[in-house]
Amino acid sequence: MTDAAPRLVAVAETLLGAPLPVRVRAWDGSEAGPPAGPVLVFHSRRALRRLLWKPGELGLARAWVSGDMTVEGDLFALLERVAPLLWESGRRPGEEPPPQAPQGLRALLRDPARRTALRDLVGLARPWPAPAPPPEEAQRRGGPRHTKGRDRAAISHHYDVGNEFYAHVLGPSMVYSCAYWSPGGTLEEAQHDKLDLVCRKLALSPGDRLLDVGCGWGSMALHAARAYGVRVTGITLSREQAAYARKRVAEEGLADLVEIRVQDYRDVKDGPYDAISSIGMAEHVGSERYRAYAQTLHALLRPGGRLLNHQIARRPEPDEEAYRIDEFIDAYVFPDGELSPLGTTVGELERAGFEVRDVEALREHYALTLRAWVARLEKHWDEAVRLTSVGRSRVWLLYMAASALGFERNRLGVNQVLAVRTDDGGPADSGMPLRARQWSA
Repeated sequence: MTDAAPRLVAVAETLLGAPLPVRVRAWDGSEAGPPAGPVLVFHSRRALRRLLWKPGELGLARAWVSGDMTVEGDLFALLERVAPLLWESGRRPGEEPPPQAPQGLRALLRDPARRTALRDLVGLARPWPAPAPPPEEAQRRGGPRHTKGRDRAAISHHYDVGNEFYAHVLGPSMVYSCAYWSPGGTLEEAQHDKLDLVCRKLALSPGDRLLDVGCGWGSMALHAARAYGVRVTGITLSREQAAYARKRVAEEGLADLVEIRVQDYRDVKDGPYDAISSIGMAEHVGSERYRAYAQTLHALLRPGGRLLNHQIARRPEPDEEAYRIDEFIDAYVFPDGELSPLGTTVGELERAGFEVRDVEALREHYALTLRAWVARLEKHWDEAVRLTSVGRSRVWLLYMAASALGFERNRLGVNQVLAVRTDDGGPADSGMPLRARQWSA
């Protein structure tokens, strides 16, 4: 019999309480669902087993990364169709889930129709034994999160994938954070403009000391030294990033201005600095350690020094205690990474002693950046697979495409927060101009 796809669609619609908006093709060649648009392909029963053994986002991620489930057609179009069902539960930020949205396994089992659907899914999957997780899944270290050792392991999982792989995705700029776009601009131009925006917000001038926390492959450090004549200390926990950045520094003849260290921000003791940039790094800090992070940076700045904190934010939850780290991101992309609402970040900076002077939201800019990275990954797909693995390339493709939609739908944001360490015990002069921003009409 070739009826797996119609059965799958019927099961999915019963469990979700809504029509399935994409077409499905099963391992037996059968198809069902809307005739137009992208197709969700189940290559074997293992995809269903993964969903049964790990219901929800982690099971879907394992099926995708392993290749047991793929997409034929436009991945963005498929994600746009299924996101309201699987990730957003049909609600906007701050709204409660609609009545038909299933609230976990217990709710499913209380409904006779859904119990029947689950039995049918088990029959289709033949779910024993449980498939092993894909090798790309992060291996957990014991102990509390955000110790120095566990943070090193998490950073290594994400960034020590290979510099060549990242070069294919990011392009010559080697900047792995939100760009700053102008209409009609290129990715390289937008990344240059973002680095320069940070330098201008920090009011860098020749001879200043800049600490770049989470320096990546050295792009910010190089730009600040080259264009503004500052002395830069860049720190990262990734040895591969540090080696690449040091090579770039040497090739540009900037070794007298730029030092790249493999160092935890908690171990930096050579302040004070005139300015600190933290671009796309604070997401790794963790909510329980964020205040200590802010206090550390505050102590490393001279009075009057500026901090530019560039950080992804999530929408606040109605009940913040209910917030859980995204399973796919935690297992495959940023182990132990956490996102906080913008208000939480600003509050912690203020509690650490900073005066927050400016907040600029760049949400739309990150959506454009991610779509550009996805296009580069798809263009260089064969090389990316050769340098890493099919599974690793699939992780990055799904992560970046889904994140782009998250920014476009206002599920995620990214903000540059400019803060100042005002004079200790003296006049509260921030050193900021009276009109720091120029708004276009």
